[in-house]
Amino acid sequence: MSDTLASGILVSALLRRVNDAGGMGMVRARGDADSGAILMILNDGPGRSRLVERGRDSLGKRALIAAGPSGASDPMACDTYWRRRRERDPDLWVIELDIPSAERFAAETILDD
Repeated sequence: MSDTLASGILVSALLRRVNDAGGMGMVRARGDADSGAILMILNDGPGRSRLVERGRDSLGKRALIAAGPSGASDPMACDTYWRRRRERDPDLWVIELDIPSAERFAAETILDD
């Protein structure tokens, strides 16, 4: 048995926290409820978007890892990237967070190690 929470529960908790804090969080694509990877589009302010995903760092600890093409602040590039990822991995969750300090909300909620 795994000691990590299911992806669906982590996503629900993250969206609730962001929405309760006055931001907006939405599911762009629903993944596997138990073990789907989580890719996030973080919108920290006007024109400041980037992609990160939950993964493991070089020490094996859970971390938010930069994802997507370089110059991923381009909304079309971000959209193209996650849609291609979904074609290869239909279990992938794609979450968009629109709140200042979006990375902090994500890290506090879905990094469980």
